[in-house]
Amino acid sequence: MLNFYKILFINSMILGTMMTISSYSWLSMWMGLEINLLSLIPLMSNPKSIYPSESALKYFITQTMASTILLFSIILLMNKTEFIPMNSNNSLLMIMNSAILTKMGAAPFHFWFPEVMEGLNWMNCLIILTWQKIAPMIIFMYNIKMTIFLSSIIIISSIISGIMGINQISLRKILTYSSINHIGWMLASMMMFQSIWIIYFLIYSFISMNIIFIFNKLKIFYLNQLFNKMNNKKLIKFFFMMNFLSLGGLPPFLGFLPKWLTINNLVINNFYMISLVLIILTLMTLFFYLRITFSTMILYSSENTLNQIKINKFMIYFFNSINLFGLLTCTLMFNFS
Repeated sequence: MLNFYKILFINSMILGTMMTISSYSWLSMWMGLEINLLSLIPLMSNPKSIYPSESALKYFITQTMASTILLFSIILLMNKTEFIPMNSNNSLLMIMNSAILTKMGAAPFHFWFPEVMEGLNWMNCLIILTWQKIAPMIIFMYNIKMTIFLSSIIIISSIISGIMGINQISLRKILTYSSINHIGWMLASMMMFQSIWIIYFLIYSFISMNIIFIFNKLKIFYLNQLFNKMNNKKLIKFFFMMNFLSLGGLPPFLGFLPKWLTINNLVINNFYMISLVLIILTLMTLFFYLRITFSTMILYSSENTLNQIKINKFMIYFFNSINLFGLLTCTLMFNFS
């Protein structure tokens, strides 16, 4: 049952994000980020376990540090004629962008991200993976001027997510490093056209919602639980595998569309090296997606008919059908529009 205070804090969390993305001044953007942060902390709490409280504390300390750096750089930028020389504008923008990247969890500012995710339930993980990325990315769009700095962040995010994700057995950490990889793609997609970022973010959020919805209903947190809890649900197991392949960006699925648009945009604007690095390093994340799906599909396993979890299969089938046929629908719409 959803408590009243959770409804209140969800509304204020949405209000904080809307305040950030619709404000005209840096100060009101910062205020929106703080409202968003302070609204999420109570949503993380769980009286039955100490791990969400630990994650909430880690999240609060990291986000507060990033907010402090962001406010500090905003004050210096607004008073740069009084305090600092005019030619240090780029270094101040780099400090501000680093604080924003820390808030969204991009590498190499991702140190808090896996540790916070590991202690949360799936619904809070979904909020951090999707909704909490909106406000920092919108702010990042406003001062996206340093191409070399941005390119290095994109490449580092792709490298770290690929290497660190291979060695994980926790599904929450696997989705975390997957998110860091997709942050690199999203930053690349917003370099020229922000509309591609919107498409990418919406599709990524939709696929993540599908995967986390299945994990939440079946109470799955680690790889070895996949082999026990999905054996008597063949269609859900199939949808689960297709979602991971879609998250990796394989062509028949909806997840291929935003990566296709991003690569097309990068090549048109002569960013050949970034597009090449992104394609090659994404194969590392696709490797551990395939390892999960193949092991779920191929391993010999026995069906457990006891302690079956009753779930609403209609919603899972409906959303996953949209995911499977989404690329076909989008292709037909673009061809005949």
